Amino acid sequence: MVTGWPVRLEDGDVRLRPLGGRDQDAWLALRAGNADWLEPWDATSPVPVLGPRPSFRQYVRALRSQARSGTALPFALDYQGELVGQLTVSGITYGSFRSGTIGYWVSEHVAGRGIVPTAVALAVDHSFFRLGLHRIEVNIRPENAPSLRVVEKLGFRDEGLRERYLHISGEWCDHRSFALTTEDVPGGLLARWHRVQEQAAQEQAAQGHAEASGTTAE
Repeated sequence: MVTGWPVRLEDGDVRLRPLGGRDQDAWLALRAGNADWLEPWDATSPVPVLGPRPSFRQYVRALRSQARSGTALPFALDYQGELVGQLTVSGITYGSFRSGTIGYWVSEHVAGRGIVPTAVALAVDHSFFRLGLHRIEVNIRPENAPSLRVVEKLGFRDEGLRERYLHISGEWCDHRSFALTTEDVPGGLLARWHRVQEQAAQEQAAQGHAEASGTTAE
C-alpha cells in the first residue's frame, strides 16, 4: 500500500506538513484563541468520555499511527512559516471505492486569504495522483458559510444534504456533502484553482481601471 506519508506539500506561502510534538505550544494557543470561532463546527462524542483528555503528544502519536496505517493524512497547515490550522484526509479506503474525506480548520486571523482552498487543492492532488484515490469529499454544516465558500471556489460538486450526519455540540447535525473525482480535475485541482485566482485578479484589475477612468473623466 502506498501511504504517501510523511510528505510536505507547498504552494507559495502555504505549506502542509506532518504535525509534530514541537507544535504543542503554538497549537494550544491557536485552539484557545479561536475557541469561539471553531467550537460551533468541532465534532463531539455522543458517548461520555471517561478519564482525562489525551495530551497533545498522545494526540500526535495517534495521528502518526493513522498515517502509518494509510488510513489518514494528518497535516499541520502553515502560512508564511506560521502554524495557522490543520487539514486531514481521513477515512482513506482503497479497493473498489478508493475514497477519502477532507476536514480542516484555520485561525480566524488569516481566514479569507485563500489559504484553505490552496491547502485543500494540494491535498486533493496528492490523494489523486500519489495515493491513487478516485474520490474526495468534504462535509460541511449548512450554517458554516466560510467553509461553503471554500468548496464553491474550488468547484466541488454539491451532492446534497446528509441528515443528522455528525455529532456536534451535543446533537446530531445535518451536513451538505461535496465531492470531486479524478475525472473532474484531469489537470489537477491546484492548477484549476490558480486559474480561478488569476481570473479573479484580472477582473479586479479591470474593474479598478474602469473606476479610475470614470473618476478621471469626471
